[in-house]
Amino acid sequence: MGLLEGKTLLVTGVLMQSSIAFSVARLAQEEGATVVLSSFGRQFKLTQAIARRLPQPAPVVELDVTNDEDLAALADRVLEHVDHLDGVVHSIGFAPQSVMGGNFLAGEWKDVSTAVEVSAFSLKSLAVAAKPLLTRGSAVVGLTFDAQYAWPVYDWMGVAKAAFEATARYLARDLGPDGIRVNLVSAGPLRTTAAKSIPGFEEMESGWPDRAPLGWDVSDAEPTARTIVAMLSDWFPATTAEIVHVDGGVHAMGF
Repeated sequence: MGLLEGKTLLVTGVLMQSSIAFSVARLAQEEGATVVLSSFGRQFKLTQAIARRLPQPAPVVELDVTNDEDLAALADRVLEHVDHLDGVVHSIGFAPQSVMGGNFLAGEWKDVSTAVEVSAFSLKSLAVAAKPLLTRGSAVVGLTFDAQYAWPVYDWMGVAKAAFEATARYLARDLGPDGIRVNLVSAGPLRTTAAKSIPGFEEMESGWPDRAPLGWDVSDAEPTARTIVAMLSDWFPATTAEIVHVDGGVHAMGF
């Protein structure tokens, strides 16, 4: 039996085959899970096409995490394909380029608020929307990039990630009585579509493999995906409000 045998999952953020979320969905299916994906807008057809590259084609439901109507309809849309959820993967993030790439001091609230809503508040929105389908023992797992530090070029996206990490802790507090775990995986830099949209991303990844005690492959999402799948499984029944680092060990090293 696989690690996720018999479980049903909602995975957000599958955009390209290089997406971390794609690796999660693929590995989850290989470990026995039934997977439903979400997407919206112009990306929807792209996600549908990518979904056909999974070991088993996965249905895609419409979900814009900033759209109240989509959030209200999420449970019904998911119920068209599965009768409950055992886990949700939050792999969503966006910030206008005007608030990254060295533009911290020039960032304006309109653009900053977009980054915070999409990249942090959406974790609460998604969890609440999915909650009617979640069973006791289920898990919400999100992806972060270590918000302890002020990284080069990350700017207001780094602030949004700090808010994201705090949101996960409060969600863990409020969903814990219902038996729902909330954890984050903090991955090292990976050359995903999202990363390529960060101006000067090469500054963040530069030297990372040399600083990591275990080394680091910026093109390999498999270690991150494996950790997310493990956190979705029953092997962490009493772990919540945790941030698990998958970065080759860089988070613990001095600079």
